[in-house]
Amino acid sequence: IRYPEMSRGLGDVYKRQNKSMPSDKEQKKSPEEEAEEKKYSFLQEKIKGKQGSRETLIKQFIRIAIYGLILGMFACLGFFALKPWMQQWFAGNAKTVMIPEDEQAAEDSEKNQEGKEDPALDAESYEEMTAGLNERVKEARKSIVSVSSVSEKADWDGEMTGILQSVTGVIAGDNGREFLIIADSSICTGASAWRVTISDGKSFDAALKKVDNNRKIAVFGIGKHVVDEDDSGLIKVAVLGNSKKVAQGDAVIALGNIFGYADGMSYGVVSASNYKATFFDGECAVIATDIPAEEQGTGMLFNMDGEVVGMISSSVWNDTGKNVVNAYGISDLKPIIELLINGKSVPYIGIYGTTVTEQLAEEHKMPSGIYVADVDPDSPAMAAGIQIGDIICEASGEEIKDIAAYQNIVIGSSVGETMEFVGKRLGSDGYVNIKFSVVTTEKEEVK
Repeated sequence: IRYPEMSRGLGDVYKRQNKSMPSDKEQKKSPEEEAEEKKYSFLQEKIKGKQGSRETLIKQFIRIAIYGLILGMFACLGFFALKPWMQQWFAGNAKTVMIPEDEQAAEDSEKNQEGKEDPALDAESYEEMTAGLNERVKEARKSIVSVSSVSEKADWDGEMTGILQSVTGVIAGDNGREFLIIADSSICTGASAWRVTISDGKSFDAALKKVDNNRKIAVFGIGKHVVDEDDSGLIKVAVLGNSKKVAQGDAVIALGNIFGYADGMSYGVVSASNYKATFFDGECAVIATDIPAEEQGTGMLFNMDGEVVGMISSSVWNDTGKNVVNAYGISDLKPIIELLINGKSVPYIGIYGTTVTEQLAEEHKMPSGIYVADVDPDSPAMAAGIQIGDIICEASGEEIKDIAAYQNIVIGSSVGETMEFVGKRLGSDGYVNIKFSVVTTEKEEVK
């Protein structure tokens, strides 16, 4: 007889019987308490989780690793997709771009040449000179771009030949968010979208920022966030030099669409630098060269130091019939360029005038100032009553002695400002005083 086992069995039966029999306290419970206890009886149950095997744990680990890898891949793709937008959004405010003023020459070039011997004119020196010029051209090309309009119609000729309708631009500023490009405004006619191509052939969408149709200058911007780091070394902001130092006989380099294609290049010499081109509300020095050019050629003129000294445009002396490179002197355009690349409009009045020289004043008994040779239709000047033959002597309280002084006063004003003009008009008894109130505007519509 196994007494221990029997005792354990009787003990178990006793426990089960005791468990099934209600205690005195349980018997005394009210019906409401019993109902409440049954209602929440499930909370007293203990649920034990299933013991996981080693195989299950490994599978869960692999599953989590795969999910993490997929999530990481999507995060990387999202980062690269949003990177340009993030760079543009968090780039900060655009900085004001300052165009450095012209520096005065410390000494005359003749004095600098004193005591120097002329180089030997042999094959070796010619090769050295050519290599030096090519090195300067290579560096200058980093600031030269091609600006073309984007059309919905396919340009089959351009696709076959690689020669697209374009104008040459130069990177003139960097405001921290965009590279700012000045170019001939002829590319704006009839277009609504543009692309800029840099020296290595890569193209970027460009935004038209400002236009001065008076001087035919447009400013385009390409976001710095779209330019790859690999291309950053191929883009350079040009140095705008002092075109007033350019003299007849100086060697110059012409780059751009001067022969009908975008990346043309030629060397030459300055044939003249003492002439002017006149437009409404101002004038600009012209640098004429012996470099041949296509009739509608555009580009930039560089000196031997790699500085931009002229802006080649088909509108410079376009009625001469001579297809050579002529450029606006960059020094006279610097105030205009600084306004445009900073998003400001160029004040416009609409007077086509010329300086009354001492000789003219003496011969024709004319007062000093600027003679109004023409008035632009629908301009502020015409609205104010200014007529051909009037002589403007004073503007905003400042005396006007020549067209340059008048141009500086106009550029120094703000669009929408009311300017008081004092002038002279020829009557039956000679010149009489006249006054005008002129409200400046802007001439930037793209026709």
